[in-house]
Amino acid sequence: MNKPADPALAPGSGVAPPDEPGGQRPLSDPELGLSAAEVAERVAANQVNDVPVRSSRSMGEIVRANLLTRINAIIGVLFVMILIVGPIQDALFGGVIIANTLIGIIQEVRAKRTLDRLAIVGETRPQVRRDGATVQVGASELVLDDIVELGPGDRVPVDGQALVSDNLEIDESLLTGEADPVLKRPGDPIMSGSFVVAGAGRFRTTRVGRAAYAAQLAEEARRFTLVDSELRKGVNKILTFVTYAIIPAGIALVISQLLVNRNDVPEAVRRMVGGLVPMVPEGLVLLTSVAFAVGIVRLGRQRCLVQELPAIEGLARVDVVCLDKTGTLTDTTMDVQSIDVLDPDAPAADVLGALGAADQRPNPSMVAIRDAFPAPAGWVTRETVPFSSARRWSGATFATPTGEESSWILGAPDALLPAGHPVLQTADGYGAEGLRVLLLVRGAGSPSTTQPGSAVVPAALVVIKQRLRSDAPEVLDYFAGQGVSTKVISGDNARSVGAVARALGLPGSDNPVDARNLPDDPERLAGYVEDHTIFGRVGPQQKREIVGALQARGHTVAMTGDGVNDVLALKDADIGVAMGSGSPAARAVSQIVLLDNNFSALPSVVAEGRRVIGNIERVANLFLTKTAYSVLLAIVVVLAQVPYPFLPRHLTLIGSLTIGIPAFFLALAPNSERARPNFVGRVLRFAAPAGVLCAGATLTSYFVARGIYDGNLAAETSCATLTLFLVALWALAIIARPYTWWRLALVGCMAGAFALVMVVPFLQEFFQLELIGLRGPWTAAGIALVAAGALEVVRAVLRRREAAVPTGV
Repeated sequence: MNKPADPALAPGSGVAPPDEPGGQRPLSDPELGLSAAEVAERVAANQVNDVPVRSSRSMGEIVRANLLTRINAIIGVLFVMILIVGPIQDALFGGVIIANTLIGIIQEVRAKRTLDRLAIVGETRPQVRRDGATVQVGASELVLDDIVELGPGDRVPVDGQALVSDNLEIDESLLTGEADPVLKRPGDPIMSGSFVVAGAGRFRTTRVGRAAYAAQLAEEARRFTLVDSELRKGVNKILTFVTYAIIPAGIALVISQLLVNRNDVPEAVRRMVGGLVPMVPEGLVLLTSVAFAVGIVRLGRQRCLVQELPAIEGLARVDVVCLDKTGTLTDTTMDVQSIDVLDPDAPAADVLGALGAADQRPNPSMVAIRDAFPAPAGWVTRETVPFSSARRWSGATFATPTGEESSWILGAPDALLPAGHPVLQTADGYGAEGLRVLLLVRGAGSPSTTQPGSAVVPAALVVIKQRLRSDAPEVLDYFAGQGVSTKVISGDNARSVGAVARALGLPGSDNPVDARNLPDDPERLAGYVEDHTIFGRVGPQQKREIVGALQARGHTVAMTGDGVNDVLALKDADIGVAMGSGSPAARAVSQIVLLDNNFSALPSVVAEGRRVIGNIERVANLFLTKTAYSVLLAIVVVLAQVPYPFLPRHLTLIGSLTIGIPAFFLALAPNSERARPNFVGRVLRFAAPAGVLCAGATLTSYFVARGIYDGNLAAETSCATLTLFLVALWALAIIARPYTWWRLALVGCMAGAFALVMVVPFLQEFFQLELIGLRGPWTAAGIALVAAGALEVVRAVLRRREAAVPTGV
């Protein structure tokens, strides 16, 4: 991977960037950091990390995206044509577009405010040295030459150069693809977008804002790639299909109506517009956006930050959830239950207290140890080796008050002792009870040169009790009931992980797998992962490989985690879910962040995604049915060389009562149906035959009415309108199933509204509708009844086909 041009200047050089006047720039002291005056000077010079965290579109982008659309342009031209020829009743469809645009803007603004508020709460705040003190600032407040402190789990916010390194190990795999952490020494470059896996240190910022490495990569990604969303891709495919269908049908309809109504051009224009307007699925894009926006607002109330909009949809499609144990199934807080002394001569309690005091960025296990064992007086730390998820131990060398120096290592027993060691059997016994076990050993030399497994002397076993999350059983039961498989992948001892899973009632907990025995072959690994549920001693790279193996078998995978060892898997999973209290790196790469660490919010996210997908599919059926019958009506009218049976006002009335108004309610209704693949195919399987039946029934009614009324176009139009409304209403009744009281009320209100139009004289005149005699209206109703029966047959066939295909996501 090529790095951006203009490499960062080396700290300490005293040389200003080429574009900075003055030539020389005094650099800050590594201990003191920048002063307030120096920060203000750099802000004034625009040397600030001014790349905004974009949780949503700007207000201007929202207005433009909802107003300046292809559909609005088409409808706008037709609207202007009707305003020219009149009457105003035929321009009602323009009001619908205006209302749609306003609704879209309002809903997206609501979602933006929710996202922006949550993004501020979940923002990573780096620690910097300023005026001799360590303070937290927002990432956007960093300036050139700031001294930034780093610790395990921290994400590097900007480019810089290392000044201080206490065994600082940084994972750059998200940028370079290199899996192994890189040990950083003073003077080494540090790239934004990488994250700390072990150790601590400080670096001076050398490139901020859009000049930073990760910012340039992000801008390139935004420039050339689109967010993956099956739902949005499906809607775009539908719009493309509609566009291709509208163009030839529209041209033919324009010519036809001008020829048929050559003596009445305004009437020809009205009939032409009446045929073109319903071809455009004007509300489909709107309702898709509104459904997503409302989902964001609903999840925001539960303190779920959706960092990528399609994540709501993606989690609804998930069929495998990979859970990290610590922080997900168990609380991050732990307690030391007991200490099993193995070497009576070892000052185990003092050593543990000293190790806890020496760790500047303790993990939850070390926090429990530090709480249980106070730091001994007079112990001086000579050297430290920070904890690493890859090696699974940390260590230090101490000088005691007696002047003796000794090295100690604390970590996973099976990482420190050779296989078959009797102490491992004791550790496994604790692990089988769901307890976390750490082994304290005395090293023969410096921890940095000690080879675990050989020259170490076991001193004590530290037994730590983990607390199960109270909401974990409910969430796991929900996933099981929804057919979503659960995999627990943890770095802890496999027996301990199995015991926790067993306490939660997870299947497969009696057969936990030690990940060190997993096959390297990807195909064999995929089969092994599919057949087992509980995995222990899983390294960070292995977590990533497990996620990849499941994806290779066609699964849609969600990964939950909170630690730096979960980052690679969170990044590669289809949906990454991080806890709000997790490491900044884990939060940065995840699509969803549970700000309150509320694991029980996951079912709500899944349910919201299913609501969005299921409901958009429902309304897409309605809109595509309208497009299908509109195109067919236009084609037949052109071939038959007869006046188009409807004016714009007629189709506005039918469209509003059978599609527009009910679709808005259906798009926001509860829906727990599982997400299924092939969105476009399923929509077309219903919409195409439904559109054919609507068009066929309407045309039959129209031509029969032409024989009955002998040129009374208003009466012929009224019969065709009645037939089309009744068939379209039946299609709505099918789409609204399964019925609830409000769905029945919705269909009933739409029928009642149409009946009101047909019986109130003012509305009859306004919409130019009047049913004359009995023969025409009853014939129209009978034709609609036959078409409704055919629709039921279509629905029954589709249901049998769906029942024959296993449900997938």
